[in-house]
Amino acid sequence: MEVRHAIHPDHAALLDTDDLREQFLIEDLFTGDVPKLVYTFYDRLIVGGVKPAGPAEFDIDPAVIGAEYLLERREMGVINIGGPGSILVEGNKIDMTSRDGLYVGKGNRNIVFASDDAANPARYYILSAPAHTEYPLQKISFDEAEPMELGALENANKRAIRKYIHPDGIKSCQLVMGMTTLATGSIWNTMPPHSHQRRMEAYLYFDMQDDDIVFHFMGEASETRHLVVREGQAALSPSWSIHAGAGTGSYTFIWGMAGENQAFTDMDHIPMSEIR
Repeated sequence: MEVRHAIHPDHAALLDTDDLREQFLIEDLFTGDVPKLVYTFYDRLIVGGVKPAGPAEFDIDPAVIGAEYLLERREMGVINIGGPGSILVEGNKIDMTSRDGLYVGKGNRNIVFASDDAANPARYYILSAPAHTEYPLQKISFDEAEPMELGALENANKRAIRKYIHPDGIKSCQLVMGMTTLATGSIWNTMPPHSHQRRMEAYLYFDMQDDDIVFHFMGEASETRHLVVREGQAALSPSWSIHAGAGTGSYTFIWGMAGENQAFTDMDHIPMSEIR
């Protein structure tokens, strides 16, 4: 398990391109059967991914999280962005087609990821946060997640937000997770931007063509920086950072948050006049 330490905003403002990418971009989430896990000190969120040709299980170093298994004191959200597959949780098999989501609560030890077809493997995006209460295993499909329309075509930011794990849907201790799809012709995922001092956030970008990129904007409003993000890569957004992006083509992203609360509307909106 890779470990990423927290970075102060004054420090982040001094980083060059390579350093920013090393600290805030996760490039190789879906490399094969062995789950890739990145432990961050931003609200102790774990970001992970696996693309199983055969059955894949977690094999963690107990020294990193001080537990015998990943969900001993944690919860987990999973969304499949690849081909059809299944997840076996304590002997319960859950079929997972593309864009299906699954919540796995505290205390579940035996978890196995699989693909129906090795030639068209599933790609499971994983977020895990500390948990103090057990909530039941629950699946939600893309169609079951009610869309909330935001933005406008004239501003190139018309998009639909679907909440998968949230207080009014699948219950969790602190993890919030969902997906945003952009309308044809829109490129901005959030603009004007915002931050939320009480929660960090992670963005996974996908559904991108090989030659397309997303410019993920980060940093304090007065010291903005950017990351160039490609298909299947994730950006970490500290609570002090804005998070907005613009793509050269169509894309979708999964957002996930952990921190002080689960209130989706708890945002610190930033006027465009303050962006530098």
